[in-house]
Amino acid sequence: MKTLSPVQQHLLNQLVSGNCHDPAALLGPHVSGAGTTINVYLPGAQEARIVENGAKLERVDHTDLFTWHGPSPVAHYQIEYRDRHGQMHHRADPYSFPPQLSAFDLHLFAEGRQQQAYRMLGANPRTVDGIDGVLFATWAPNACRVSVVGPFNEWDGRQFPMFNRGGNGIWELFVPGLGDGTLYKFEIKNRDTGAVLLKSDPYARWCEFRPATASVVVDQPAYAWQDQAWLAQRDAHGWQSAPMSIYEAHLGSWRRGSHGEYLNYRDIAHQLVPYVKDLGFTHIELLPVSEHPFDGSWGYQCTGFYAPTSRFGTPDDFRYFVDYCHQHGLGVILDWVAGHFPRDDHGLAQFDGTALYEHADPRRGEHRDWGTLIFNYGRHEVRNFLISNAVYWLDEFHVDGLRVDAVASMLYLDYSRKEGEWLPNEHGGRENLEAIAFLQELNAITHREFPGTITIAEESTSWPQVTRPTSGGGLGFSMKWNMGWMHDSLHYMRMDPVYRHFHHRDLTFGMLYAWSENFVLPYSHDEVVHGKGSLLGKMPGDDWQRFANLRLLYTFMFAYPGKKLLFMGSEFAPWKEWSHDHGLEFSLLEYPPHAGISNTVRDLNSLYTAQPALYRNDFQSSGFHWLDCDDDAHSLLSFVRRAGEDAAVVVMNFTPVPRHGYRLGVPHGGDWREVFNSDSRFYGGSDLGNGSVLHAQAQPWMNQSHSLTLTLPPLAALILMPAK
Repeated sequence: MKTLSPVQQHLLNQLVSGNCHDPAALLGPHVSGAGTTINVYLPGAQEARIVENGAKLERVDHTDLFTWHGPSPVAHYQIEYRDRHGQMHHRADPYSFPPQLSAFDLHLFAEGRQQQAYRMLGANPRTVDGIDGVLFATWAPNACRVSVVGPFNEWDGRQFPMFNRGGNGIWELFVPGLGDGTLYKFEIKNRDTGAVLLKSDPYARWCEFRPATASVVVDQPAYAWQDQAWLAQRDAHGWQSAPMSIYEAHLGSWRRGSHGEYLNYRDIAHQLVPYVKDLGFTHIELLPVSEHPFDGSWGYQCTGFYAPTSRFGTPDDFRYFVDYCHQHGLGVILDWVAGHFPRDDHGLAQFDGTALYEHADPRRGEHRDWGTLIFNYGRHEVRNFLISNAVYWLDEFHVDGLRVDAVASMLYLDYSRKEGEWLPNEHGGRENLEAIAFLQELNAITHREFPGTITIAEESTSWPQVTRPTSGGGLGFSMKWNMGWMHDSLHYMRMDPVYRHFHHRDLTFGMLYAWSENFVLPYSHDEVVHGKGSLLGKMPGDDWQRFANLRLLYTFMFAYPGKKLLFMGSEFAPWKEWSHDHGLEFSLLEYPPHAGISNTVRDLNSLYTAQPALYRNDFQSSGFHWLDCDDDAHSLLSFVRRAGEDAAVVVMNFTPVPRHGYRLGVPHGGDWREVFNSDSRFYGGSDLGNGSVLHAQAQPWMNQSHSLTLTLPPLAALILMPAK
């Protein structure tokens, strides 16, 4: 039996008690003039030896520390040991490897300028001195000890304490012999309270299927992308003047397997992509696919920000999904949550026993409405985490854009708070200056590093310059959801037509601010949950009128300036509101009224993406002018969309009363044709219309040089274009 010096005994006591912040002081090889001493800590081991020279390691008296002294066998030696159950194990000694992270990377991280922090933190497989393993690293500045644990060390935090890299709070350890599929967590001991926390890796690339919460090592991606043509055209493409019609989808409830099980990302791709392409959409927007423990959060309370949820497969399976979309001409936008995170014990909350990623003061650090925590955007390391995460999805998964959730909650310190429940900024205001700077940095970096990609803000207030360049004080987003337009249009359409003339302004008010931002028109998931009913269920009247109203609403969206977004299922008008627990009711397509809605969406997409007048000047006032926005007495509305010489005239009748002999001004003479009629029998309407070709008369009307005489069908919209 061996004995220890007082210094060694003190170090061993620290190791056994879980307080070891400098494992290299005791463990691994220690070279002296008389040779090399190797110390290995093996709890429960019966015996151990060095494989390279066969030398037996001696147990230190009454401990689980094994030691050997002699000529150094090799730089990185293998240990063979028999555990308490009599089973033999081999492993290289992690403490024969020095720290791997460079001083430059650590410096960038501390300054908040490490835009690919996931390449240094988390679990990164690498080869060191010809030996394969995994470099584990995490940020825990208020810990006195951090260990990586997993099945490879029986989840025993005493075995693999990590190296502390100094005042930056980074801990790291290269563990040889581990690789793809290894389960792991970080065991963290707070230096002030002594509390021991078992945490999933904030930078984990993959996670166990819920309710299990371990992180999973993933090899460096070897996926062979086939979307080079898509990326090339995306980089050279001007999205501002291109059509963009977005199908918003929740992968867990778009469609399920025959036994109600989740489908794999690859299976979803093969079913969703042709379906969306057939309907004519240009992009798919996914509710968050980052790992989340609770199905009912729909992904908006994520714990694995870098991990595509294991509900639907592996990270490479998700790469396949994106690649398949691109190969078939569809862009992919991800819902991205940077405004908050949940309190789950295994997640970011109190990560090292202190408020690390969140604000400590609940007046800054809590969303009481949602029961979640708010990121501390003032910390360099937190900005590193979030901006690197955005870069990660754009770079590693080729996604085409990020829709940033709940931006308003980030911008305002008093968001959903009463007086006395929030702290003002340094100037006494309600603006979150740190969040503003973060969003500007996010947009500047993503647009610079990934040209052609987009960022979209879900911002529900009148905050100025959300989609204006950061160089001029704007937030720098590409686009913003037009929540005001959405609320006004749905409020109007809920009305019985007999009362609509009192609310005509709901349809016209949006033009007062239409050019202040680059807008997306969203009929999203938020409008069909929590007792709000489906879009069809919002419509008034008997069944025929409900479907007619919905066709009219969709035509209004597709004709109005702005990019388009429609939540899944709304394209065939379900009666029930959306449930994340079940797949969509595709069987409704067997019924003519629902099939008619699907045909309406398909033809509107086809017309919208084919006619520059309907999309090219979405964000410019030159692309729109009213013909008549004041006929509230009859609930009629008409306007012109323009792109150069191309023009489309839109007229809408929001009452169930047909209008015969209605005179409509048009920009020029010649023949015009009715290119779309939402009352067509093909869509389930009464088929009242105006034939194929109409000749404009030289009679000025509505400040136009010519006019047409039309029949306006009930609860319907017409789109007319020159008969070229």
